[in-house]
Amino acid sequence: MKKVRKAILPVAGFGTRFLPATKAQPKEMLPVVDKPVIQYLVEEAVASGIEEIIFVTGRGKRAIEDHFDVSYELEDTLVEKNKHDLLEEVRKVAKLAKFSYVRQSMPLGDGHALLQAAHIVGDEPALVIFGDCLYDSEVPASKQVIETYEKYGDSVIGLSEVPREEVSKFGVIDGVKLDENTYEVKGMVEKPKPEDAPSNFVAVGKYVITPEVFDVLRTMEHGKSGEIRLADAFDLMLEKGRPIYGKILEGEWLDTGDKFNFVKATIHMALKHPETGEKLREYLKCKNALGL
Repeated sequence: MKKVRKAILPVAGFGTRFLPATKAQPKEMLPVVDKPVIQYLVEEAVASGIEEIIFVTGRGKRAIEDHFDVSYELEDTLVEKNKHDLLEEVRKVAKLAKFSYVRQSMPLGDGHALLQAAHIVGDEPALVIFGDCLYDSEVPASKQVIETYEKYGDSVIGLSEVPREEVSKFGVIDGVKLDENTYEVKGMVEKPKPEDAPSNFVAVGKYVITPEVFDVLRTMEHGKSGEIRLADAFDLMLEKGRPIYGKILEGEWLDTGDKFNFVKATIHMALKHPETGEKLREYLKCKNALGL
């Protein structure tokens, strides 16, 4: 079994839920306290053993490339101002991993985005992380997915349990429970009505995919939605009898895909931050005392 060494991060979307903030900057570069969302995800991947990050970008995403590159002018300014602590924070970003960038020229689905990175991944398994799924967990969420792949040797979907009334927002799995946190997936339903959902376990944007997934994606002109989608590729694999597993991720899911959840994620991380935690806690206590 080959080691999972590479991660694909599809970041070509327009981020329309955050307009006008995302008119001139990528949604993935919006800060949660003092780091952009995308940096949290890269750090999670690296902490899970990933050596190379492959970004699938689109028009207007240059800021992501600049963020993970060396910034000589900024570094020189920080040296001149004797801000060595900030200098170290800036320098370590470019050293996190080896970075590659490919373009998705047309928005033809998440599976199509993954295909743009297939030539870099080659015949290896790959971690896939979508850009709005932070996790606060003792063991990095990506590592939990990778460890499940290492146990079973087939593709893995990261899962979270949500209230049944919220399943219509997500892709929901149908599966057979193998242990407390692992399912063998038997099917997936995209955004079902609560009464039609086979479970309340939903995909949260973290996967390990095998080379076979790329083979299936290459055969797809379009899927059920008119796009080439990863979920449709999983359905085709299940029809062929290929196993897929689901891992219920331990930790707190911080969804940054819409405004309200982005604010919740920011508050959560700010409460843990050494510079803001105590002040924010006192501020929230004051607001609560005033009934605001």
